Amino acid sequence: MTTSPHTHGAGHDHDHDEACGGHGHGHGKPAKRPLPSMKEERRKDRNRLFFALALTGTIAVAEAVGGYLTNSLALMADAGHMLTDISALGLSLLALWFAGKPADVKKTYGYYRMEILSALLNGVLLVGITVVILVEAWERFRSPTEVRLGPMAIVALIGLAANLGALGFLHSSHSMNVRGAFLHVLGDALSSVGVLVGAGVMWLTGWYVVDPLISVLISVVIVVGALRLVRDAVDVLLEAVPAHVDLSVVKELLLKVQGVRDVHDLHVWTIASGMYALSAHLVVRDPMVCNNDEILSAVKHELFDRFGIDHTTIQIESETYAHMGEVH
Repeated sequence: MTTSPHTHGAGHDHDHDEACGGHGHGHGKPAKRPLPSMKEERRKDRNRLFFALALTGTIAVAEAVGGYLTNSLALMADAGHMLTDISALGLSLLALWFAGKPADVKKTYGYYRMEILSALLNGVLLVGITVVILVEAWERFRSPTEVRLGPMAIVALIGLAANLGALGFLHSSHSMNVRGAFLHVLGDALSSVGVLVGAGVMWLTGWYVVDPLISVLISVVIVVGALRLVRDAVDVLLEAVPAHVDLSVVKELLLKVQGVRDVHDLHVWTIASGMYALSAHLVVRDPMVCNNDEILSAVKHELFDRFGIDHTTIQIESETYAHMGEVH
């Protein structure tokens, strides 16, 4: 979606048309729209999250029952971890549903930012989970608990297989919201690996202190991903420049477009995952003011090809207007 408001220098009043020889519009080719359908991407993300939620829910029940039968606190804790993940996956699905609601006169961008809010909440939940794991690990360092290692390993192996399946559903999405869900499931998979390794070491050595040690290592991996997710979500909410965009390079690119003399009030931000927006004022040579459409088309093509920016708002100003000082 692109917009090209014709304000000030980009206006097309009758007098201006006459000054341009009756040709207020250039004849540049229309801007292309090769982006994939956001609706189709959301549908795929909903399917991914639904299958991941079904697998995670099934394994959470299995681990809770297995932990009770084997007296394994590790499995019980992992089941509780997965219950939190079930909540996170459900929240992500809810956010995608909101994101699919149409825009209106009050929310002109629709509900795309629900995805970002969900990702932020998921990141905070992940940090909270690591705190719980670390507290439990401290208790186990102080008082290691004996468990039935054979059944514990079997249940953990089943859990790992299911988590790997869920990761397979989620890994191909670029959505920040689905990334948060992916990290939750990744934490579950790592927990299952930790339980399996711990069971093997404890079976060989009888060192039950290995269990909390592995939990601490898993917590470090989870918290690194969680903090990165929180940082990315906060950057979007603060409308920071996207990580893949260098603002100085964008300005240089715009200045290379034929007829453009200066660029100011340049802003680039992220609306939602994969949706980037830009607004800018372009000062063009007075004789080129009549070529608005050609300039806009060239600018939009360059921005999309180089940075994937498809939502643009460009104001074109003549040199005379720019020197009036009304734009600052």
